[in-house]
Amino acid sequence: MKSAFKAALLGAAAIALFGTAQAQAAGIGACLITKTETNPFFVKMKEGAQAKAAELGVDLKAYAGKDDGDNEGQVAAVETCIADGAKGILITPSNTKAIVPVIKKARDAGILVIALDTPLDPIDAADQTMATDNFQAGFLIGAYAKAKMGDAAKDAKIGFININPQQVTVDVLRNQGFMSGFGIDVKNPNVIGDEDDPRIVGHDYTNGNPEGGRKAM
Repeated sequence: MKSAFKAALLGAAAIALFGTAQAQAAGIGACLITKTETNPFFVKMKEGAQAKAAELGVDLKAYAGKDDGDNEGQVAAVETCIADGAKGILITPSNTKAIVPVIKKARDAGILVIALDTPLDPIDAADQTMATDNFQAGFLIGAYAKAKMGDAAKDAKIGFININPQQVTVDVLRNQGFMSGFGIDVKNPNVIGDEDDPRIVGHDYTNGNPEGGRKAM
């Protein structure tokens, strides 16, 4: 429930920010591009954005990748928004690096780009970012787990399950935050999997579906 509320609030807040930036001019067009259209988190984000857009008189068009990691689908959506003359793009990027060139194209065309939930890589590739502090969230969970385990933490067996192998920023931040909180040397803070702590038993991926999750576990 908290996650759904956060998603709806994030979508609404982003539209409100966009509306303010555009002086709430009626008829202004904007696009919301999410990772998928089936994940409940993004469904609520879309609902929140649509409600606020209706309130502000913003013409909002919604797009999504066919699954988590569908960068090509998101690139096509951005291209459509550029061609349609949108004034703003709100995006939760699936591939935080690969999407950057088309985001630059949109910004060069004068479109305001706001990254939602997942920062771009580099973060300043978007005009604004609205996201949880994922590193701090991971850190707090790691510190809690270490404290809860007590002396047994030194012999812990830790496995990480992420969305896909693309090392999107949200995965990197959460993983590295958890490890830092647990007392693990993360080596390069921008890379998943270069740690040599024997307590880490592996990294695997779900590819955004239940079967992938079962296989990873």
